[in-house]
Amino acid sequence: MSLPKTLADDVAKNLVMVANLIDEDPDQAYAYSRVALRLASRVAAVREAAGFAAYATQKYGEALAEFRAARRMTGNVDLWPVMADCERGLGRPERAMTMAGEPEVLKLDKAGQVEMRLVAAGARRDMGQIDAAIVTLQGPELGSNSVQPWTARLRYAYADALLSAGREDEARDWFAKALEADKDGATDASDRLAALDGVQFVDVDEDEDDGEHDGEDDSDTDALANLDEDDDVADEESDPENDKS
Repeated sequence: MSLPKTLADDVAKNLVMVANLIDEDPDQAYAYSRVALRLASRVAAVREAAGFAAYATQKYGEALAEFRAARRMTGNVDLWPVMADCERGLGRPERAMTMAGEPEVLKLDKAGQVEMRLVAAGARRDMGQIDAAIVTLQGPELGSNSVQPWTARLRYAYADALLSAGREDEARDWFAKALEADKDGATDASDRLAALDGVQFVDVDEDEDDGEHDGEDDSDTDALANLDEDDDVADEESDPENDKS
């Protein structure tokens, strides 16, 4: 659908703000998406952007409705994994599992299929099926030496599932592999690995602040002690028994 130039410019500006803010300030991104939606609700890109903004703010029902609308407009299946994850967010992991087995998944590219696997594994965990979640994440993509944009997240999810199953040594190995692939810091694999190794991080600034406070407390104590001594001397001087005259 084409828009008049002025309107198209306004919509584009709001969509740019959504893209720029969605990671750092999802609430503000959501606000911009609502403006774009009011201006051009019949544009698929607007519905998709509104869906992701709602998803980022955990408004899963609203996000799902927007993703469905965008899919109807385009016929594209790329949103299938995030739609399934919205079902998880709404407390319907069984529905997410059903979606993982539907024909749309076969139309996804490799990244989309891996994303669908992550969602399906999450749904298994939602249902308390941790061993099934581990199996769901296994596959050639997991063990491949080729690092793709989704490699770190896949390895991380596998490590986390192993840890939940009590398989700590294996989990440590896979957190380390996730860290190797995580060039952009998309996961907290380094923190998880450090926790498993018993490493504790100390905030130097906090320690310095504590030291400064300790010094202030000592000074206050000394000042109070000196004040008490002065009061004692004053009391002795005013005592009639000490008056020699």
